Amino acid sequence: MGVNPNIIVLRCDEPLEESIFKKIALFCNVREDCVIENLTLPCLYEAPLMLEKSGFSEVVCRQLGLNTPKPDLKEWEQMVDSIKARSLNVNIGLVGKYVHLHDAYLSVAEALRHAGYYHNTHITIDWIDSEEITEENVAEKLKDLDGIIIPGGFGNRGIEGMVIATGYARKNNIPYFGICLGMQIMVIDYARNVAGISDANSGEFDAECKNKVIDFMPGQNDEINKGGTLRLGAYPCVIKSGTKMEECYGAPEISERHRHRYELNNDYREVLEKNGLTLSGISPDGKLVETVELTERPFHVGVQYHPEFKSRPNKPHPLFKGFIGAALLKSKEK
Repeated sequence: MGVNPNIIVLRCDEPLEESIFKKIALFCNVREDCVIENLTLPCLYEAPLMLEKSGFSEVVCRQLGLNTPKPDLKEWEQMVDSIKARSLNVNIGLVGKYVHLHDAYLSVAEALRHAGYYHNTHITIDWIDSEEITEENVAEKLKDLDGIIIPGGFGNRGIEGMVIATGYARKNNIPYFGICLGMQIMVIDYARNVAGISDANSGEFDAECKNKVIDFMPGQNDEINKGGTLRLGAYPCVIKSGTKMEECYGAPEISERHRHRYELNNDYREVLEKNGLTLSGISPDGKLVETVELTERPFHVGVQYHPEFKSRPNKPHPLFKGFIGAALLKSKEK
């Protein structure tokens, strides 16, 4: 079709013989050093080092006519060495509705592992289907966990199992991290089981509910076309002093990425705070609750945004660092 490659990258499970490179170069009309081996590795983050060892960046820059200095991979090499040297382990229960497709939560799983690298810890993820959790079996399903995380999602499937799991974490002082939907679940659990609002729910899950502690964002209603009403992108958040949020971020104001439509209903702020829930992050105009927590706990935090999107292997997100740090302490209690 007239498209000719400059570089050919070969995926392989075992190292290739030199003759393979020569043969592919000859038959595909590329230089021998433009045939690059891409080996299967035990750790994803070894891949840049492997490609650099194969001369990949040098070939790319030459083909593009770029005059660049030799890359400094010292920090990356140190990170990979620390990944290989991990000696601790924690068990994290990821409670969700899409757990049979692990890639649905790939960003969350990687952010957990990033925090594990920081804490010299292997992260074992227990993928728990929230639809299978009941009051009768929750203790058996969650008893061996050092931490529980509930990630984002839409729709009412599996919601009651998430509420039960959140309540179990709260009552048994298991580190808990709720992301987007996970924060909303945390608010519902607290409203029902601590603040005494027994029918508390979200307008997303029960449109007829009397006490919608989670509801549409201000200015929305159920009649409008919601196709363009998701709250998307980065928004600022002012952090309350003396909170777990402040401890993790070390800053009075942050900016994080959002992807949601429902918010904590401001009509219930007072009763939730009166019953001990800390509204630890608020939008600068004071209209939107961005984060909630039980400040006296080692880690029981819910955030309306998606911190996993900003986590990196050599720079884990501060909330994931705080969560895994608390999970490590929990594991040592056993």
